[in-house]
Amino acid sequence: MRKAFKVLRGLVIALIIVSFAVLVHYVNTRGHPSLLGAVLALAPLLLIAFVFSINLDSRLLGVSFLLLVLIASWWVLPLIKQHTGLIFWLQDIGLMLMLLITFARTLLAGRKPLCVGFAEIMNGGPLPAEHERYTYHVTIAWVIFFGLMIVISTLLFLLAPLATWSFFVNFLTLPLVALMFIAEYLVRRSLLTDLPTGNVLDAVRAYMDSRQA
Repeated sequence: MRKAFKVLRGLVIALIIVSFAVLVHYVNTRGHPSLLGAVLALAPLLLIAFVFSINLDSRLLGVSFLLLVLIASWWVLPLIKQHTGLIFWLQDIGLMLMLLITFARTLLAGRKPLCVGFAEIMNGGPLPAEHERYTYHVTIAWVIFFGLMIVISTLLFLLAPLATWSFFVNFLTLPLVALMFIAEYLVRRSLLTDLPTGNVLDAVRAYMDSRQA
């Protein structure tokens, strides 16, 4: 039952993501301001505000904060309607930049590269030198990947029709991320031996559990 619930939850989340991407692309291809576009542009910001408000210690403070966000959103709604494409672009590169910084900051001196940490969790302890060297370079590869995604998204947004940029962001980003995972897995299997069992999702889940602990 619990496993079935997790599968169902995953399917619902996937459906929401796909539906959101389709609606955003639809708005971008119409080429004129709309209330739907403004609502979609505000949706991620409102979701973040909602999550933040329910995690505040004071319920009154959380409700007050959420009301202020809703009032501010209503006040700027006409402006957002006129610039939904810009808002979508800022959200896209903002997410990619956040991921880039998350990986890049672990490459600084005295820090453990993020992919090394994931691999150690899957391995149940320190890695052999060869594996640690490889996962260090995987972290660099992800930094480069997110940097390229930011550059491509920006160039398409500035130089190509909005519909072209929207198609790339909404329908190619996730497949490219998946392709990156597959390519890394194939390279890893060809270069390294005695690999730990499990997959990247297992590592991420274990990493989040360790952070919470």
